[in-house]
Amino acid sequence: MDKSSSMRSLFSDHSRYVKSFQLFLDRSTEHQCMQEFINKELPDILSRIGNGNTSINVLGIGSGSGEVDLQMLRKVEEKHPEVHINNDIVEPSAEHVMLYKELVSKTPDLQKMSFKWNKMTSSEYEKQVKEENEKKKWDFIHMIQVLYYVESIEETIKFCHQHLEKNGKIVIILVSGNSGWASLWKKYGSRLPLNDICNYITSRDVKEAVDRMGLKCQHYDLPSIMDITECFIDGNEEGELLVDFLTETLHFSKTAPPSFKSELMEYLKQPECSTRKDDKIVFNNTLGAIVVEPLF
Repeated sequence: MDKSSSMRSLFSDHSRYVKSFQLFLDRSTEHQCMQEFINKELPDILSRIGNGNTSINVLGIGSGSGEVDLQMLRKVEEKHPEVHINNDIVEPSAEHVMLYKELVSKTPDLQKMSFKWNKMTSSEYEKQVKEENEKKKWDFIHMIQVLYYVESIEETIKFCHQHLEKNGKIVIILVSGNSGWASLWKKYGSRLPLNDICNYITSRDVKEAVDRMGLKCQHYDLPSIMDITECFIDGNEEGELLVDFLTETLHFSKTAPPSFKSELMEYLKQPECSTRKDDKIVFNNTLGAIVVEPLF
């Protein structure tokens, strides 16, 4: 990163980060592609969990405000209608925990589900479980768009795998190694503001880590796009907000050195990142889902 630059991490302004993230969801098919995976692939993935017990234990790491969690829990319920579902949630954001609780309170027909919220990071939760010497195991563990924020992806996966029940599944979703994100990070990650919150991790990195650990897994591509046309309209407020999200930089358009800004914006149009569709520039937001199996 240019030392004379005043570029700062987008995470230093929580309010602007939240706005940019919401705009990203509005302009992309992120949630739609996850929904398709949950509807089409997840039921078969979850068909053998539970071992015939009267309850199924689920662990969500980085569950956010719970919308995707509840969609997945419904699929567990559909596949195993007679069992009770115990749902443990690990989420460090107090705001997200509050929103998740509100969602549960207004969602009908959750009588067969119980929820326990743990307002902490995954590392803190792992430490707590180890210190309490809990022998608890889970039938289904999911980490959706969260491994960017953990201290060690291998240690996190190892912890989850050690606490996986027979026939259990771990589902991990991240941006794909074939996405525009992967290309952008590879070329410019070292020149963007460093922060201790987010790492440039893709599903390819996770697959390689899982392979190194000698674990069995399946990989699914989740095609997704994002309309970034507004990013190339000078002075467009929403376009600037999207560029902030893409670069994880606060007010990138105003603070990046002009030559760097010009170079990066041009790269966003290239086939490594985007395609042109009609009059739109469409960013490759493809995700990858990794399903890790138990050893036995």
